[in-house]
Amino acid sequence: MTGFTHFDDKGAAHMVDVGDKDITERKATATATVRMLPETFALVRGGKAKKGDVLSVARLAGIMAAKKTPDLIPLCHPLALTNVTVEFTLLEEKSEIEIHASCKLKGRTGVEMEALTAATVSALTVYDMCKAVDRGMEITGARLLEKSGGKSGTYKAS
Repeated sequence: MTGFTHFDDKGAAHMVDVGDKDITERKATATATVRMLPETFALVRGGKAKKGDVLSVARLAGIMAAKKTPDLIPLCHPLALTNVTVEFTLLEEKSEIEIHASCKLKGRTGVEMEALTAATVSALTVYDMCKAVDRGMEITGARLLEKSGGKSGTYKAS
């Protein structure tokens, strides 16, 4: 199992010991996109969805999800996040909502999973709040955009 940090030399899953790692500032940004019908997009943009302000609720859901990542993803360390942001870009010509979630902390392990969790839970919340009018929405493009800090340095998606 060379290269995978969450397996020991016998192939058993385990939590990585980060106790000897240096404390550094670590940041990560992830994205996800929700594609919907133009009519649904207009409801979200205009704040007229039946369940309320979709983007405000999705932002809160993403922030809460980032803080709950170790409860959702096995072997993730509980982290003392210092900042979580969730931002939306409304792409009217495509009827898409692009979500960018960023997480930051000073610690011994990265925040990539927290950023990915925030972005995808925000997308799921958009879906949940709009599914009564558009069950065909698609959630796509969930991925890490960038991360910095720690021994592995900086990563930027191409």
